[in-house]
Amino acid sequence: MILLSKQLIDDLDKPGGLQRALQKAIELEHATLPTYLYSLYSLSDDNAEIAGLVLEVIMEEMLHFAVACNTLNAVGGSPDIDKPGFIPSYPGHLPGGVDSSLCVHLRRFSLEHVHNTFMSIEEPEDPLHFPVAMAAVDHVTIGEYYTRIENKIAELGEGIFTGDPALQVLGGFSPDELFPITGVTSAKKGIELIRQQGEGTTTSPVDPEKELAHYYKFAEIWHGRHLVAVPNPPPGTPDDQKYRYDGPVIPFDPAKVLPVVDDPKASKYPATSQAHFLNDNFNYAYTSLLKALHLTFNGQPNRLDSAIAIMHSMRELAMEMMNVPFENCENAGPSFEYQPVNK
Repeated sequence: MILLSKQLIDDLDKPGGLQRALQKAIELEHATLPTYLYSLYSLSDDNAEIAGLVLEVIMEEMLHFAVACNTLNAVGGSPDIDKPGFIPSYPGHLPGGVDSSLCVHLRRFSLEHVHNTFMSIEEPEDPLHFPVAMAAVDHVTIGEYYTRIENKIAELGEGIFTGDPALQVLGGFSPDELFPITGVTSAKKGIELIRQQGEGTTTSPVDPEKELAHYYKFAEIWHGRHLVAVPNPPPGTPDDQKYRYDGPVIPFDPAKVLPVVDDPKASKYPATSQAHFLNDNFNYAYTSLLKALHLTFNGQPNRLDSAIAIMHSMRELAMEMMNVPFENCENAGPSFEYQPVNK
């Protein structure tokens, strides 16, 4: 379980605290993407069903990123995306004042990585079906962090929504998911979407769109079966007994995962090697994506399509690189580092 420090929460009550909290939320939503993407890229077509589940989570994390950016713009802030420090260092802890023993890596896909990292990142305060570690009283989960942001918005009221409506970014997602943030009601709706898609609710593993929350999608992969509702549960059945991991099998062939290196760094690739050249290409594209997103959420919403196109190109660049032998019977992998073309 990821826990956020009390210091981060207390900052909400200081001048400019809400804007800083939303910037941290943006950084936190982005920080999960490289570790999810790296594992996704390492899967082959033979593990298509698992790849599809991971990709669903990635797309919703991108949606949460966009909702947080729109909310920050709505309250008069400006998302700060195009900078080296926006990207966390892997291995390392997630940003945003995270206080956790979890060290996040760039690793090839494995069931252990799903269980130990992905499920830990997405774990709600009180997950259904699973035992809960006791959290210290001066820490909160990511879901609770969003609740505190929502409460602060409600406390400050409509007067904080001074941002230019033209900065709101739409498109790329359903209008029911990505919509203009213009006041307390729409901000609460956006934050509730982030929280429920990530964690579910306290009584159900599904969000209002009847999709499994991220934690339970990863749990399906870990258990190797889809989570399905128990048919006709008798009245009084506890919430954690209304679903079972006994749906269709989710196949996984570990032999079809590309044997890519853990936690790659540009500095590890010899300057004249193919891996070095391909890693530069990937990082140029990744940095271009951050630049495009920065422009998108800072007054040029028409740049969203180009950002999406860059994101799709990154997969092809990564797949080419992940088939290049590197060392110790492992293949190369992209390092997800900030690298503008004119460095």
